Amino acid sequence: MERIEAIIFDCDGVMFESREANLAYYNRILEQFAYPRVSAADGERAHLCHTASSPEVLKGLMRLEDVAPALEFAARLDYHEFIPQMIPERFLEQVLADLQQRYPLAIATNRGQSIRPILEHFNLADYFSVIVTSHDVARPKPAPDMLLLAAEKLGVSPRSCLFIGDSELDRRAAFEASVQFSGYGDMVTSERTVVTHLDLLEWLAEY
Repeated sequence: MERIEAIIFDCDGVMFESREANLAYYNRILEQFAYPRVSAADGERAHLCHTASSPEVLKGLMRLEDVAPALEFAARLDYHEFIPQMIPERFLEQVLADLQQRYPLAIATNRGQSIRPILEHFNLADYFSVIVTSHDVARPKPAPDMLLLAAEKLGVSPRSCLFIGDSELDRRAAFEASVQFSGYGDMVTSERTVVTHLDLLEWLAEY
């Protein structure tokens, strides 16, 4: 393992439990275009809403001809309405405050414009020197573009970055970018998996 010089976080499922907010957001779009709602019990459809970029989510849930107008409608939605349904993961701010003293921190998320108001709402924006979203690259995760851009903006090599993600999309992106990867939670496997942010802090203290 190479020396870690920077840490990159995914957003949904790593920094926040956001499934309820994501489903509410996409269901608002689906209802506007007379599609059935997605529930938490809908398996793959619900998981898609939690991990993929909005164009990919809507391509998976709607007819192709409805995707462009749905994206236009989505761009007019005020995401502030859904932020209160998001729950920060345990120990998140405590760990970010500690890690910021030792590493530059970044976010690489398949979200678009919503990430900045989310960070501001929870007073977390100042912890991150770099934020890369699906709007900043040609290809969202699982392509490596987002992580490569984050490493470039951080001024470090991809191999010296550690990416914390919770999905197979995250793991694949890290592999393709030659970025070190740690799985968060029980939805993805990795050489070193953490269950809480405190686990991450303890691991890095030993590193």
